[in-house]
Amino acid sequence: MPASAAPSAVPSFPGDAYVGRFAPSPTGPLHRGSLVAALASFLDARAHGGRWLLRIEDLDPPREVAGAAASILATLAHHGLHADGPVVWQSRRHDAYRRAFDRLRADGRVYPCACSRKEISEALLARGIPPERHHEAVYPGTCRDGLPSGRVPRAWRLRIAAPGQPPPVIDWIDRNGTVHHEDLGVTTGDFVLRRADGLWAYQLAVVVDDGAQGVTDVVRGADLVSSTARQILLQRLLGLPTPRYLHVALVLDAHGDKLSKQTGAAALDNGQALANLQAALPHLGLPAIQADSLDAFWPQAVRRWAERHAQRASPAAAAPIVRRIQSREGPSSTPPPIEPKTPRGTPD
Repeated sequence: MPASAAPSAVPSFPGDAYVGRFAPSPTGPLHRGSLVAALASFLDARAHGGRWLLRIEDLDPPREVAGAAASILATLAHHGLHADGPVVWQSRRHDAYRRAFDRLRADGRVYPCACSRKEISEALLARGIPPERHHEAVYPGTCRDGLPSGRVPRAWRLRIAAPGQPPPVIDWIDRNGTVHHEDLGVTTGDFVLRRADGLWAYQLAVVVDDGAQGVTDVVRGADLVSSTARQILLQRLLGLPTPRYLHVALVLDAHGDKLSKQTGAAALDNGQALANLQAALPHLGLPAIQADSLDAFWPQAVRRWAERHAQRASPAAAAPIVRRIQSREGPSSTPPPIEPKTPRGTPD
C-alpha cells in the first residue's frame, strides 16, 4: 500500500451526528484568544445542530497553574458556553494512551530515542539546516535504526513510515477552503509520542481522545494547522475516523505573535461576558450583533455563523478536491461535508 494511502477498511462515524469540542490546557485563565477559539467551536456545533464537548488537556503538570481548570470552566459558564456532556480530563486517561502506544509499538511503529533537543539542532546544523522560529525541528532520524552505543532512551518516537517505504504524504482539506499537501518526512520526521519526562505527547493524546469522544469536527486556532497531518497519520494507524477540520485566525499581540497565557495575556472579566463575546466576533469574520443580553446574543451569533460557514462545508464546494485526493489515496476516512441544519438556538 502506498505511504499516503488510506486504510482499506475505512473507519466511519455512527450516523451523521455532529460532535465538536473545545480542549483548553489549564496553564492559566481564559483570555481573548482562547475565547475566540471556544466561540468558533461552539457556534459551529450549534449551527449544525450538533453536540459541543469540553476536554481539559491536563497532561503537562509542570506547565499547569493551580486553579486554572476550575477558572476556565467557570469563565465558559459565565459566557453561556455550556457543554453537552461531562467534562473529560486527560489526566484520568493514561490507560487509554498506553493502549494506543502499545498497539503502535506492537506494529513496529514506535522506537526509543536518546536525542536531546540540542543534539537534534546540532545534527540539523551539520546538514546546513538552521533552526526556524516557531517551527519544530525536523527529526533527522538519528535513532531510527537503533540507539547509538552507550546511550539510553529518553523519548519514544513514531516511525512515520514502515521500513522500506517512503515517508507518508498527507492530503487534507480545511473547511476554510485551503488544500494541504504535506510530506511528513520533510516537515516533521519521526515525532514524539512519549516525552523524555515520561509524559504523553499532545499528538497521541488528542487523537485518542477525539476518537473516544466521537468528535466529527475540530474547530480550532490556525496555530494547530501544523499538527493536523500528524494527527491524521495517527488516526489511520490506529484505525480511527478522521474529523473535518476548520482552523480560524489567531488573536495576535502588539508584536504580531499569538496572544497566549505564556506571554501574559490578561484573563477575561466574567462580569463583561457580553462585551467579551462581542469583541471576539470580528476575529471570526462576523459582524457586530445588537444585543443587550446573552439570551439575545446567542441566536443571532449562531445564525451569522451558519450563514458564513454552511456554504464552505457544502458537498458541491469540496467534491472536485475530494475526487482528486481519493484518486491518489483511495477512499477517505474523513466524514462527508456537512449539510446545513437548522440552528439549535440559544445554549442550554
